[in-house]
Amino acid sequence: MKNNKIQSKIIAGKYKNKPLELPSLEVTRSSKSILKESFFNVLQFDIIDTIFIEAFGGSGAIGLEAISRGAKQSYFCEFDRNSYKVLSRNCENIDKENTTTIFGDTFIKTPLILEQLKNSGDEIILYIDPPFDFRDGMEKIYDSTFDMVKNITNENVILVTFEHLSTIEMPEILGKFTKHKTKKFGKSALTYYYV
Repeated sequence: MKNNKIQSKIIAGKYKNKPLELPSLEVTRSSKSILKESFFNVLQFDIIDTIFIEAFGGSGAIGLEAISRGAKQSYFCEFDRNSYKVLSRNCENIDKENTTTIFGDTFIKTPLILEQLKNSGDEIILYIDPPFDFRDGMEKIYDSTFDMVKNITNENVILVTFEHLSTIEMPEILGKFTKHKTKKFGKSALTYYYV
């Protein structure tokens, strides 16, 4: 067996069909193509020239898709060491100039990125896809992500999107963000929050 790495690919844009390596499914779960396509269909041209932050980086599939479709920069946070190695390789292979990978706790690193970008003047899109399986220490992960969003003070954040279990009841309001809509795809769902 020559290549046992699990792969996906970029759906559209300048890097269309470029392969993406996926981390082990034991620690991360890849976003479904239908969900990914739906997300970018909602954003359409709003993605162009934005800064995109993928809070739970995994393979980087969403943030790299954003770059392919015209985002000017993507930031990724990833806590799992092996997933981080895969993420770094994907960014290196697809667009190392416009991607920044950060190893560490999303709940510490994401607010730091937002603080650092406060005066950039660029519109920011934040994508949050917490682990679905509640492993040890993950029980309160949704509450922690909600608190993180409630505490966003960066005025440039125009959209926060959660990819989550479709059974989870998402809050109507998170700080300055209001729930716009939820779209379900089987076990997964996307919920959009705008200012």
